[in-house]
Amino acid sequence: MVNVTRYPTRRIVLGTAGAAPFVAVVSRVGDAAQFNLKFATGQDPSHPINTRAAEAIARIREATGGRVDIRLFPANQLGSDTDLLSQVRIGGIDFVNLSASILATFVPVAGIVNTGFAFPDYDTVWKAVDGALGQYIRAQIDKSGIISVSKFYDNGFRQITTSTKPIITPEDLSGLKLRVPPAPMLTSLFKALGAGPVAINFNEVYTALQTKVVEGQENPLAIIATARLYEVQKFCSMTGHVWDGYCFLANRRSWAALPTDIREIMMQEFDRSALDERADIAQLSNTLRRELTQKGLVFNEANRARFREVLGQTTYYRDWKARYGETAWSLLEQVSGQLI
Repeated sequence: MVNVTRYPTRRIVLGTAGAAPFVAVVSRVGDAAQFNLKFATGQDPSHPINTRAAEAIARIREATGGRVDIRLFPANQLGSDTDLLSQVRIGGIDFVNLSASILATFVPVAGIVNTGFAFPDYDTVWKAVDGALGQYIRAQIDKSGIISVSKFYDNGFRQITTSTKPIITPEDLSGLKLRVPPAPMLTSLFKALGAGPVAINFNEVYTALQTKVVEGQENPLAIIATARLYEVQKFCSMTGHVWDGYCFLANRRSWAALPTDIREIMMQEFDRSALDERADIAQLSNTLRRELTQKGLVFNEANRARFREVLGQTTYYRDWKARYGETAWSLLEQVSGQLI
């Protein structure tokens, strides 16, 4: 959605733990930007994904001499995550960041990073997504009609929260109504573990928990904190069952309309912010458990080995290997170790 329309003066002020408060000037009176672009996200303005995106936007504007004006729309202002995916495909918006779990509904192999219990730690994650597996995924995204414009950002390892009981072993999931994003990988994971997963878009999660449509949900701690899910949940079980990342995506026509030098600047600045955002999430991981405990959330350690054992007794890994294909699965197992 590239045009030369001028926008009125607007400022977005964003700040979060791990990043200094930052003011992104997204348009100024008298500016005559050559390219006016929309960038949508689903996260709260205080989430590192938005503070670091805002910094990248400001650097891009400066580096291009004001030729590029990007307006940031956080917190699902322009629609649910699935809506945003549709909009970036048709050009209603120019850029979006989406979790790999949501992107997988359109580019299935993106969901391979969500394989249950594949990554024991962040060292393994970054070897995968910054290495051959990440390159393969991004190539498949580019073939789909949208463009991947940066490294993976960090969504974090996902943990289970509930309003009813702590989840320590897979047996505790039996029959539990658990919200998951509309992502096949996560739905199948929890079905294999005996839960009753319910696909709900993120902008409806708080209400679904508050009204007891579901008993629990699963998300990284940063999302649990910024979305205030601790207000409607009692227990947080540290399962670390899945790592999820954010993909920064562009509409193909919008991207092709940008000169090569601007595309290179954008990729450089979005990559820089990706590394900054990863550091933010790492810092938050060291503080959020204490902060959420103070807000009333009761934490417990899950028996990850038992979860992995039970999952291995199902057809879960074999089924997903068949869907992703030998090439993608072998790239995953190069870093995760043998899963089947």
